[in-house]
Amino acid sequence: MSIVKINVLTVPAEQRETLEKRFASRAGAVENSDGFEWFELLRPVEGTDDYLVYTRWRDEESFTAWMEGPMKAAHQGGEAKGDERPKPAASGSTLWSFEVVQQTAPPVA
Repeated sequence: MSIVKINVLTVPAEQRETLEKRFASRAGAVENSDGFEWFELLRPVEGTDDYLVYTRWRDEESFTAWMEGPMKAAHQGGEAKGDERPKPAASGSTLWSFEVVQQTAPPVA
C-alpha cells in the first residue's frame, strides 16, 4: 500500500498568506512525479499555527526521488531575485511518515 508524508510547518499568522501564495505558485510541481498519488495543503482553523502538507506516494523510493530531485530544485530557485533567496514563511518544520494500512472511498455513482 501507499505511504503518506505529512510536513508540519509552523507558520506565524503574518506569514500565512506568503506560504499559501508560494504553494499556489508551485502548482503542478509534484503532480507529474513518478509514484505521486495525492497532495493537500491544510490551513489551521483554531488552536495551532501549524499547517499540514499532506502527500501520498506509491512507495518510499518515489518520495525519496522527488525529495532529491524536483523538490530540492524548487526550493533552491523559488522566488529569488538575483542571488538573494526569500525568507522562509515557516519558523519550523517536522516530517511525519505513515504507511497506509487501510483505506476507503465513497462508492462510484
